[in-house]
Amino acid sequence: GYRVSLQGNFFGRNHTYITFPEYNPRKHIKLDPPLNIQSNVTASKCQIWWSVPWYLVEILQYELQYKEYSMSWEIALNKTPPSSLPQIEIEATELRSGIAYVARVRCKVSENEDSYHSQWSEWSQTTVFQRAGVPKLSEKILNSRTMQFLFIPLSFGTLLYLFWNCKLSSSEGQKPSPALTFPRQLLSFSHSIICTMVILR
Repeated sequence: GYRVSLQGNFFGRNHTYITFPEYNPRKHIKLDPPLNIQSNVTASKCQIWWSVPWYLVEILQYELQYKEYSMSWEIALNKTPPSSLPQIEIEATELRSGIAYVARVRCKVSENEDSYHSQWSEWSQTTVFQRAGVPKLSEKILNSRTMQFLFIPLSFGTLLYLFWNCKLSSSEGQKPSPALTFPRQLLSFSHSIICTMVILR
């Protein structure tokens, strides 16, 4: 500990002013910023990590800021790592696809530490990362789904046509028993619809 005082001659008299009766340097630390910040992006998350002196790892806490590359730091988002490990993860759902992001981190002595106290360090250097684009469906899957969407309305249209045709035939008396032939046609057509939908899937 130290005793900090200010001495001076004021109006011809010597005076001593006690600025800090007990000054303990370890209670007033400002750390250097973290080093070597890096990032790695996968389909589900972005991992960011950095370096600090090994003897400080267990007593530090961190704050991460990240933003879109073209935006100002004033509107950056803040995240706090859940542990004292020099790393953090950002879920891919928090990032916009195809947009470049930039992140930085700072550190201070943890609030749970009794022996040392500090203020936040300056911000570290930055790392740039970008979420990968959402993978596109294969052409085969797209064609299959397109066929399914087209097949359903066409099937209903054909059923309505058969029903209307049988009804007209019955009213004109051209066929002796259209009521008997229509269920067979409908059953056969329904069977072909089910087979086709199974093949498409």
